[in-house]
Amino acid sequence: MISPTRLIAIAAVTFACAQPSHAITGSRSAPSETVARSVVTVIGSRGNVCTGAMIASNIVLTAGHCITPNTSYRVIDYTTQPPRLVSAQKVVTHPQFNTQAMNAHRATADVALLQLPSPVPGKAAAPLGAPRFPIAPGAPFTIVGIGTTASGSDAGVGTARAAGLTVTGNPGTLQIRLVDPLTQNTRAGVGACTGDSGAPAFEDQNGTSVIVGVVSWSTGPNNSDGCGGLTGVTPLTLYKDWIVKTARSWGAPL
Repeated sequence: MISPTRLIAIAAVTFACAQPSHAITGSRSAPSETVARSVVTVIGSRGNVCTGAMIASNIVLTAGHCITPNTSYRVIDYTTQPPRLVSAQKVVTHPQFNTQAMNAHRATADVALLQLPSPVPGKAAAPLGAPRFPIAPGAPFTIVGIGTTASGSDAGVGTARAAGLTVTGNPGTLQIRLVDPLTQNTRAGVGACTGDSGAPAFEDQNGTSVIVGVVSWSTGPNNSDGCGGLTGVTPLTLYKDWIVKTARSWGAPL
């Protein structure tokens, strides 16, 4: 049984006044400009830091476990000096998300949406979809997150980095496990780390990078605690309809 590390950073957001650069552990790859423009930093009033992705001009997709009761959430606008914090007007997790299941390392509807009062300058929505099915082992996906570049460190938090990973195990509609194709979970490689919860997982579909899942957890090599082993993604196969319906009820043209 894998003991995944949930990827929320619990820390003071001291990086909020820093300029973003183009944080996935082990990665030095900058995402494409189009993909990078969709990725945002989400911070909670209790100090948690997650990654989100714009799926409409003012709608952010992130992980359900990033959202906790009695907490307000904001997105960082880096185009001002100092950076501006944009407060979410509405926040909702999928009705089937189960915290107990998440804590027990079982698959659940780990998706959530935030509605912002206005678009974030410099950001643009990425296409929303679902993975091509059946999902084959070895299929390529790209995750883009703002988390730490090293397990147990705050280094790189607030930046956007990309990791090209491949499917391993027995993927399905509830969970996809991704691995660094160069290390295959036998030694530290690239993958999601602290702060990458909610990071979009992209699949190339007809030449377009489409958001098809969100990052939920990670392990260290050989399924140890930490990062750089496996990256767990919640595919949007079962949840895209809810995402679209909710966003449309908020006035987003999805």
